[in-house]
Amino acid sequence: MSGRVPYLYDDLTWEEIRTAASDGRVVLLPVGSTEQHGRHLPLDVDNVLARSVCLAAASAAPTELLVMPTVPYGYNEHALDFPGTIHVRYDVFVSFCLDVVKSVAHAGFRRILIVDGHGSNEHLCEFVARRATLETDALVASTMWTGLAVEAFERVRESPDGGAAHACELETSAYLHLDPSRVDMSKAEDHYGGAAGEQGSRFLSVDLTRGWGPVKLVRWTSTATPTGVSGAPTLATPEKGRTILEAAAANLVAFAREFAALEDAARVDHRGPA
Repeated sequence: MSGRVPYLYDDLTWEEIRTAASDGRVVLLPVGSTEQHGRHLPLDVDNVLARSVCLAAASAAPTELLVMPTVPYGYNEHALDFPGTIHVRYDVFVSFCLDVVKSVAHAGFRRILIVDGHGSNEHLCEFVARRATLETDALVASTMWTGLAVEAFERVRESPDGGAAHACELETSAYLHLDPSRVDMSKAEDHYGGAAGEQGSRFLSVDLTRGWGPVKLVRWTSTATPTGVSGAPTLATPEKGRTILEAAAANLVAFAREFAALEDAARVDHRGPA
């Protein structure tokens, strides 16, 4: 194993994968997006943050978790007016991710968690997980990594509602912690409201840790924000980022252990005569 990382799926040989499946390891699949994140952040934010949380969790529990290569593209049509954004059609995205997850189940793994970093993938990842659970012998779950850091971020956040939606206080803080050399804070600009959410509305709101309002509307990003930002990146700090990422990784380990221990219950067919 010299030179290879024991919790990276693609670092293992097929014999080691077979052993890892027999050992009941939980497989983490980071899923992100290559898209605009304002003028101050690079296009890889969703990929870097989702994978970083997975790697931090796996390094804390290296015999219990395996981290797969990141799926780097997502459903992103609404942001195509900003150069660099890559969009994959929803049906292609679902089919691709489903094939990946079902392949992992076919290899013998029984617990797989999709760790998403891009909001517009969220409902699609949930659908992939549902289908894979019904179509294989594995249990497959999905999460947005930010959902694992809600309490931690709310303790340190300074922005009001809508301040943590996209390229915002939360995402910028996390990236500042990981690699401040790739963040240009001189270009960070706050903007409330974006493709989803409308500042001041009781119905159209969106925030990574405070959720959606009762009505969902997603429009062209360029119609709602001049820079692509939705939130308050000027309030970001590396210290906040460390708090956020450490909490997300710790919660990911805690869930993975709960997930691994979850009983494989048998189906009961209640059709037919009583």
